[in-house]
Amino acid sequence: MTDPSVAREAIASAVAAGGVTVLSGAGLSTESGIPDYRTAAGERRIQPMTAAELLATPQARQRYWARSYVGWPRFAAARPNVGHEAVTQLQRAGLVGTVITQNVDGLHQRAGARDVVELHGNLDRVVCMACGQRFPRELIDACFEVLNPGFDRSADAALRPDGDVALDDEEVRAFKVAHCAACGSDLLKPDVVMFGESVPRPLVQDCFEAVENSRSLLVLGSSLAVMSGYRFVRRAAALGIPVLAITHGWTRGDAELTAKLDAPLGPSLVELVKAVGDPINA
Repeated sequence: MTDPSVAREAIASAVAAGGVTVLSGAGLSTESGIPDYRTAAGERRIQPMTAAELLATPQARQRYWARSYVGWPRFAAARPNVGHEAVTQLQRAGLVGTVITQNVDGLHQRAGARDVVELHGNLDRVVCMACGQRFPRELIDACFEVLNPGFDRSADAALRPDGDVALDDEEVRAFKVAHCAACGSDLLKPDVVMFGESVPRPLVQDCFEAVENSRSLLVLGSSLAVMSGYRFVRRAAALGIPVLAITHGWTRGDAELTAKLDAPLGPSLVELVKAVGDPINA
């Protein structure tokens, strides 16, 4: 459906019926100041570092963590926007069940949502790829501060989707990388599914079950360009479960969508809450 009013009505009708599983992507968090990966046409804005690149050389880890160290305060300071809050309202009203998110920012949980499945993990955790020990990002950040006194974190370069910023080579070379407190290795990696990695199979199966038990699947702010999210749209469509979307621009799943509203996420979700009767405040 391309008519916005028809799409809004179809989405509101499906949500009002309840049994909705949400699949959210980067577009839901842009209004919180975290940029997304792709343009409205589906073209990638940046080429993120892959897990293989990160683990291949000490220089790659130095580059990754230096950029992440500078970007982390801004990323961690992001707060839920009205779109996240609207999803929480719909969930508390019993209309939305599981929230599957491709985002690694934890903003659904900060907005009070429960039953959130973080498909790609969360940047607030770090894992040692040598011994498997996990650490809070705050702890690793504190280690970086001790190792890099006076390192300038005030770079005004734009925050990137992975929570980092671009730095020049000279700045990167001055950065000292932390090591695992358990085994001493420098093979530290954000505890997220980076490009080139796969979502753990049990997690995928849990998401499939949530989708299969739904009355509808509501996609929010995702281009569905990567299979990690698109597979759930394909499964829902194959089972005859309506797939609805509020997003901006092209999606890989356009052919499978029952209704699509191409509009800003925050205002559209606020309108959706009102359309289903403002379930919390009614």
